[in-house]
Amino acid sequence: MGTNYYSVKRGVEELDSDAFWALRDEDSDQTLHIGKSSAGWCFSLHVIPERGINTLTDWIRVFIDPERVIIDEYRTLVDLTQIMRVITARSRKDPCTWDQERLDMNYAEPGPNNLVRHRIDPENGCIGHGEGTWDYIEGRYS
Repeated sequence: MGTNYYSVKRGVEELDSDAFWALRDEDSDQTLHIGKSSAGWCFSLHVIPERGINTLTDWIRVFIDPERVIIDEYRTLVDLTQIMRVITARSRKDPCTWDQERLDMNYAEPGPNNLVRHRIDPENGCIGHGEGTWDYIEGRYS
């Protein structure tokens, strides 16, 4: 489980649930999936090469676009400071206790700040690790 985040054109966040979810599943710039926050993991930062979004710096350009807002999957507004904290200031108090078998089952490896992170494996979506507590992930999200 986790929380998905989106950058949406202003007004999209006010649509009813059915209209929002239908629009979210279209391939348009109305709703851009930023990524997913899952407890104990580095942030899964969605890369969308066909839209020129390949790094956190590319996402920051989207975040500061005055025609867009950031929301979570519950359509709660999220400001720039909050989304940057969600992506870059992640940690766990306790060390990760996952053994190698569990890491392998989850295509994971130990990450920074007692987190686990996706193992770089393009077949499973992870195309790289960010400079901090985020991984670069291609493809569809649940």
